[in-house]
Amino acid sequence: MKLPSTEPRIAELPASPSWATVDFISDLHLQASDVATFAAWQHYMESTPADAVFILGDLFEVWVGDDAVGNKLPAGADSSFDDRCVRVLGQTAGRLALFFMHGNRDFLVGQRLMGLCNTTLLSDPTVLGFNGQRWLLSHGDAMCLGDVDYMQFRRQVRSPAWQRAFLAKPLVERQAIARGLREQSEARKKSGATYADVDSGAALEQLQAAKAQILIHGHTHQPAVHDLGHGHSRVVLSDWDAVAAVPRAEVLRLTAGGLRRVALL
Repeated sequence: MKLPSTEPRIAELPASPSWATVDFISDLHLQASDVATFAAWQHYMESTPADAVFILGDLFEVWVGDDAVGNKLPAGADSSFDDRCVRVLGQTAGRLALFFMHGNRDFLVGQRLMGLCNTTLLSDPTVLGFNGQRWLLSHGDAMCLGDVDYMQFRRQVRSPAWQRAFLAKPLVERQAIARGLREQSEARKKSGATYADVDSGAALEQLQAAKAQILIHGHTHQPAVHDLGHGHSRVVLSDWDAVAAVPRAEVLRLTAGGLRRVALL
């Protein structure tokens, strides 16, 4: 199955010669109600030995616009959850290179937020050149071609016209809409609905177009390595959930020796 011809040209990012360790994470779905996952992420960001960290989408459970952060609060009020996340990002970016790619939950993250936390916004997909090899990075949702309903929804919400109209709504209205979408998503999960995986043909097509052998992506919450043939493969990142029956918080770490998974919990 081929990707739509409207997919953007693949961006390129050469690694700094000083980088020895690069980390990849995705699908943390940070939200105020999940204190444990936020704490695990904060500790990781403060302590990782990586020279660069790539967040490949869905850092946040939902993001309704950059105007949700940096607003004045009444005297004595606690900072918002989003503001605390921004502080962690900014502090981390002060000591290493930090990159962010949109996911299907936080595709409205914009340059204002990136500027607040000194983080670089990446196109999806992007080729990372590291240690003489090309690594294709993506959130992964654009390659789940079998989920026809989602692909239609994705085309709608990624259009500039839809985003302008949505962001023009008052913040409280956007937050209410986001709550409704989350409730629908949770109901679908509880119903036992299955989700389409990344399409192997689409992944291979992307790799060949990028002249890369390995695709690194998130989105599916099914960490594994898939052999795509022809010397190509895709490596799936883990989601994070510190309160699950079997807690999950994993980093995919790249060094000159290759890739390895690092479990944090």
